[in-house]
Amino acid sequence: MAPPERSLDPVVSAILPHGADRAAPFLLMRDAVLSYGEVDDQADALAASLANLGVGKGDRIAVVLPAWPEFAVTVFAAARLGAVVVPLNPRATRPELRYMLRHSGAVCAVSAEDAYGIDYLQCFEDFLVELPELQYLVTVGEEDLWYDDRIFQWEDVVSAGRGRDFTASPMSPDDPFAILYTSGTSGKPKGVELSHRNLLHAASATTDAAGIAPGDVVVGINALHHAFGLGPGLLGTALGGGSLVLQGDSEGADTLALAERHGATVLYGVPTLFATILRAIDHGAVAPHTVRLCLASGAPAGDVLARRIEASFHAPLIIAYSLTEGASTLAVGRPEDPPGKRLFTVGRPIRDTVVRVTDDDGAALPPESVGEIRVRGPGMMRGYHRQPRETAASLDADGFLRTGDIGMVDEEGCLHLLGRREDVVMRGGVDVHPREVEDRLMAHPAIDRAVVVGVSDEILGEAICACVVRVEGGLVTEQEVREWSAATLAEYKVPDLVSFIEELPLTESGTVWRQELARRVSSGRLDLSGGEAHTPA
Repeated sequence: MAPPERSLDPVVSAILPHGADRAAPFLLMRDAVLSYGEVDDQADALAASLANLGVGKGDRIAVVLPAWPEFAVTVFAAARLGAVVVPLNPRATRPELRYMLRHSGAVCAVSAEDAYGIDYLQCFEDFLVELPELQYLVTVGEEDLWYDDRIFQWEDVVSAGRGRDFTASPMSPDDPFAILYTSGTSGKPKGVELSHRNLLHAASATTDAAGIAPGDVVVGINALHHAFGLGPGLLGTALGGGSLVLQGDSEGADTLALAERHGATVLYGVPTLFATILRAIDHGAVAPHTVRLCLASGAPAGDVLARRIEASFHAPLIIAYSLTEGASTLAVGRPEDPPGKRLFTVGRPIRDTVVRVTDDDGAALPPESVGEIRVRGPGMMRGYHRQPRETAASLDADGFLRTGDIGMVDEEGCLHLLGRREDVVMRGGVDVHPREVEDRLMAHPAIDRAVVVGVSDEILGEAICACVVRVEGGLVTEQEVREWSAATLAEYKVPDLVSFIEELPLTESGTVWRQELARRVSSGRLDLSGGEAHTPA
């Protein structure tokens, strides 16, 4: 099966195979397997039922699911309808979900009934009243309840659509296909609009680098709402004709067990996942001998971690540079690269993608120069949904995306990722914007000032450190700071480390000197007046 990206019509609805390949295994769960044909048939049935409800081209379908097979089926059903899929983090808070559903204009949602201790049924019963554009809900779970004519159970919808004809909408590769939410500079979610071409370009380039082919089994994807999970994970595996292991938020031991059970050949993951895998191996777990390649994405991989991965799996590790605005992969290493390039760079730009390193004024710098990374290519987003000014501000005069990352391109064309221009903390492969956390902390009556910085952490890549100045006479403990944060922030935004200090270091202009603060936290010399530092939880 030739990757559609290389055809004249790279659209998601064209990538599932026909003929004998339909019998090949596609989605692997702990105790079940779905073939390409079964996913294809379920997607057709779901699309037919949704079309009967009036869902069609350009309509937004929100997906609030863990990495379950229903997520994949919904993606391919949306593609047949010409609809736009809106994958949302199922761990998002209720206010975050409400905002993203409203902002995207979702007319239909496919959601778990409950997961992670969240009662989504109750949430969506309220959302259906509060959000006029949201008309229908399809629930996935074990409940056998009767609802009105706007709430349906998954099995009923799929069953009702089997054998039902519907008219598939004609699509262009440049039509929008997904809106993925990522935080902006203010910490507020921004919807990244990606076309069929955007997603399939990045997915197929990653698949090519990893050499995914029929017979390969990919493990390590535990979230499909991210650009990498949706693109290279789900769509990329389908492009290569391989099988994808679906897993929950599994850590190292569970991932190794799934890899062993299914004979995994390729291990994808953020450095956090690899770190927990190595910890499991240290405690007696065994790395499957079937793994031929590891690929890390989502956060920088440290030198020690990278070398240990290769030593543990006796397989090469390649590293990818990924951005949501670039539909995931922008640059990636190759297994045949020498270790010095493979382990300590993020490889070379993917095909037809140009990486430019610039000075502060946007002028291109020569090789071996350090500056801001800017990129242009087929994977670049259509723009931020309903935010034309934000979209314009993200691009320079030549149409290059300002990534905000600092890097260097060496003489061999390999990209070195050195840091971030903005103060974003990349925790476990997920961006956390300090301002959002700081605003919550400073709402506490005992906290006068709070500054959030990222500090290097072998497990998380970067840990979130809250540097807190108490009000005079104020009493607040580390545990209380975390509980206060967790009341309104998503779990991954809650500080890992809390340091109480008397004053914040300032620059000559009077602003907080974040780099110095982070340096003091990392060195254990946070404060000259006896501030307390605590290790990450």
